[in-house]
This record gives sequence, C-alpha cells and structure tokens, in this order.
Amino acid sequence: MMRALFSGVSGLKAHQQKMDVIGNNIANVNTVAYKASRVTFSDILSQTLSSATGSNSTTGRGGSNAKQVGLGVQLSSIDMLMTTGSTESTGNATDLAINGDGFFIVRNGTTGSYMFTRAGNFTIDENGNLTTSDGMNVYGWLEYEIDTSDGSYIFDTDSDVEPINIYSDSYNGNKKIVSAKATEYAVFSGSLDSSEKYVGNGVNDIGSGDPEVQYTTTLTVYDSLGNTHKLKVNFTKCYVDSTDPDNPVTTWYWSIGDASGASDSTASGYLKFDSNGKLITDDSDYDVTPSITVIPDSSTGAGSFTIDLDFSNLTMTAGNSSVEVSDVDGYKSGTLESISIDSNGIIMGVYSNGVQQPLGMIALAKFDNPSGLARAGSNYYVVTQNSGGFTGGVVANGSLSSGTLEMSNVDLSTEFAQMITTQRGYQANSRVITAVDEMLQTVIDMIR
Repeated sequence: MMRALFSGVSGLKAHQQKMDVIGNNIANVNTVAYKASRVTFSDILSQTLSSATGSNSTTGRGGSNAKQVGLGVQLSSIDMLMTTGSTESTGNATDLAINGDGFFIVRNGTTGSYMFTRAGNFTIDENGNLTTSDGMNVYGWLEYEIDTSDGSYIFDTDSDVEPINIYSDSYNGNKKIVSAKATEYAVFSGSLDSSEKYVGNGVNDIGSGDPEVQYTTTLTVYDSLGNTHKLKVNFTKCYVDSTDPDNPVTTWYWSIGDASGASDSTASGYLKFDSNGKLITDDSDYDVTPSITVIPDSSTGAGSFTIDLDFSNLTMTAGNSSVEVSDVDGYKSGTLESISIDSNGIIMGVYSNGVQQPLGMIALAKFDNPSGLARAGSNYYVVTQNSGGFTGGVVANGSLSSGTLEMSNVDLSTEFAQMITTQRGYQANSRVITAVDEMLQTVIDMIR
C-alpha cells in the first residue's frame, strides 16, 4: 500500500508540473515569437518481486514473466517546440519575422555574452542603434563593397558580427548624409527622324560652321560638390551617302555647347546609320562612346569632371526624333529619410536625393539543436552544452520578412485539451491517495 501511496504522490507532483507548463504556455499566447513547451512523463524504476524464468525442456515446465510493481511517474522532459509561428503584419519597417530556422543575435552593448531571440520588434534609438524593445543591440555586418559586374552589395559575412548603427559606423562614417557624386556616364536611347532634310554637302561642311539644329535633348549632370549643370545635345542630319543605292549611309552630326554654370564644356562628333536605321559602330572615325570634360565656373568651387557618353543604343526611323537620356549617374548631397530591410537582412537607406545605399546587414545565428537553448527571459535564449555553440553569424538567405512579426506558436485548442487531461490525471492520483488512506485506516481499526 505504501508503494501505491507514493505512486499517487509522484502522480500529483508530475501533473502539477505539467499544469505549470500549460499555464505558462497560455499566459504567453500573445507573446511575440514565443515557443510553446511540451511535457512528457516516464515511469520510475519498478520494484521486482520475482524475476522472469525460462522454460525447461526437460521437465516441460513453461517460463514465467517477471513480477514488478512500479514506483510511480516522473517528469521525463520539458521540450521547447521550435515550429515557426504565424506572422502578423505591422507595416513597421524595423519589425522582422524569420521564416524558418535561425535567431537574431543581440547583446548588451559590446560586453557580456551573446543572446538570441526570435522576436524581431526592433527600434532605432536616438543615437541610431538598432535595438530590441528593451535596449539590447542587434548585431550584423557593416563593411561591404560593390560588385562591379551587377552593382550588388557584398558584405564581409566572414568577419565577426558588430552592433548595427543606422546613422554612423567606423567603416562608412556619417550615414545620415550621402555626399554628392560627380556624373561619370550618360547613356542615350531613342530614335532620330530619318525623314529630316540633310544639311550641307558633306561632313566637313557641318563641322566647320554653325549648323541648323534639327533636334535637341537636355542632359542634367552634377559636379563633385553637387552643383547642377545642364548640357544641350544637338543633332543635325548632315549627309546621305547614296553611292550604293541599295545601301545608303546617313550621317548625323551631334554637338554639345557650354553647360549652364560651366565653361569650355564642348564636344561634337558624327554618327552613321545604315539603310536599316541601325547605328554603325565598327568605324573608328565615328565614335559612338565619346567623352566630354565639363569645367564648372570657378565660383562653384568644383573641379572639372569627365563624362563618358554612350550613343550605341540610338536608331534611325521615320517619325519624330525621340532621343533622351535613359541612364545617368551623379547626384547632389542628400539626407537620410527612411530605411527598408530586404529578405537577406540588408538595411537600405533612402535619401532625399533619391539615392539608396546600404547601412548594414542583419545576421542570424543557427544551432545544431535549437531546442537545447535555455530561456533567459524577455524572449531571449542562451546557449547550453546541448544546443551547440555560437560559431558566428550567418546570412538570412531570403528568410526575413520586413514589416511583420512572428506570433506565438501556442495552440490554444491543444493547450485546453492538455489542461483537461492533466486535471483528470491529477484528480485520479488524488483518489489513489484517498483510497490508500482508507485502506490504512481499515488496518488501524482492526487493532482497536
């Protein structure tokens, strides 16, 4: 009977602990990125009354099973369920949800141990630090270079993670302002009107005089201080070589006069088109990618700068001329207006001059056994001997969603069902104790 009594006590204790876990799960049903816990039980070592015996072929006696009495139940494990919770749209640019594995890396400034969280409700403090809701710094990478082949940004993800500051850092300096950049190239696209009357009797006649301008487009460029200069690009159809009637060649003269606010900024040249209106690019006498040097007025304080022009996309067709600038770089200085975060964790700053540039990249941490992490309160986790160590940040690889938050993965229907079975288990174990007590009372009454 005493075994039954203590088995009942162990059942009460185990079910009480399970109810504690269920209550905590339900309490955190609306906690950002909370991970529910699950309780499992196992039996306690049983007392063997008699061991098992084997059959005896000589006597013909059969074998018998062991006779064991269990000594109750014990808590086997409290497991964290690391399934991804559903997401909630917030519209806040600094709110992030992780779709899949991984944790955000946080730390109390630059000291102490790293901690990890799935809760991406981040903010930017007055000094530009990207922080959690209670002031922990969010970590990632700051140093990057631009891939010249496609203009993408390559961060040094092999380096140690650092606290992210939106406004300034040791690699990029003051990120609240982007400095002016002088124009280096301009690409033209469109068509010149083949029906225009040609002017003059030859190429040299046009270049030596002041030809009639048949079409003009404007090119806006910037010097190194961000001053604006407007260049007028003029086009004149100057000659048609029809010595081969089946394949006449049409020549256009282009010229750029002095820019506004600049002097000695002139350039000119010729473009040739075949009978199909296609630009001829293999004649060295007709450069389709010329350059012009712009010399700003001395009062601007800016030095001269060279612009590479690209006419290789032009065509000639019948109809109104439509040549325009399709791509040009350079810009004036601008101030940081807003930020956006892409699925890889790259934080892009949007400036008042329309320029965008990276401000940092958020890193994630991954573990061999994420369920082995220990809760540290406030949605934080720390490493344990069974979780695997923190070996450095990894790239999100498209798993981040900006403007959303991961919700708790607690399933209320499951928790309520577990609550009912736990209550019944507790109640049943209490009945065992009551029954044993009555049996003991009967024994005591026998000696009265």
